[in-house]
Amino acid sequence: MHLRKKSKNQKKFIYLQPFILLLRLYNKELKLSVSVVSISEVSLIQQVIRKDRLAQKQLFDQFASKMLSTCRQYMKDLHEAEDVMLCGFMKVYQNIEQYRNEGSFEGWIRRIMIRECISHLRAKKEMVFIEDAHQSLLQHEVVEMEDTDDYQKWIDRLPKGCRYVFVLSVIEGYKHHEIAQMLQISVGTSKSQLAYAKKLLKEQIER
Repeated sequence: MHLRKKSKNQKKFIYLQPFILLLRLYNKELKLSVSVVSISEVSLIQQVIRKDRLAQKQLFDQFASKMLSTCRQYMKDLHEAEDVMLCGFMKVYQNIEQYRNEGSFEGWIRRIMIRECISHLRAKKEMVFIEDAHQSLLQHEVVEMEDTDDYQKWIDRLPKGCRYVFVLSVIEGYKHHEIAQMLQISVGTSKSQLAYAKKLLKEQIER
């Protein structure tokens, strides 16, 4: 019997397992008979800073669904997306004092989730960018996708590199120079990968 050596990424999740388990148990163990009254965002943040467990649970319940959807854009596997999201919430709890009430709190959390996704993908060496000879012809192509169940399936079928660029640009609204910095690629590569993603999506939609 051969034992498989654990990757660094697997070791990371083993190390974080107690925290991940705690988050998953929130919805089971903290369903108290006394209902939690909805509190203002400012008050919620202050209570999370004080490491109040019920406030942490309320923050998690309030944003988990949206943040899982964000992580799912980058990960085909739902369980992998969930693990990355939970690690992202750990970063939220650890760094919440850095939020300065500048801009949307949800947007601040989302940026942490995106950085966690990118870090996870980079650790797995999945930042692969395939070049296409006709990318430059489609840089200004508009791809319209209806909000249906096929939406995520289409994105999942994209090659990894151009999928990440497409999500960051079209779904999250980042500019090419921001994407280039986040993914550690050139602006030209960001533009060409977006064009490639649009080309492939257009072909899928028109089938």
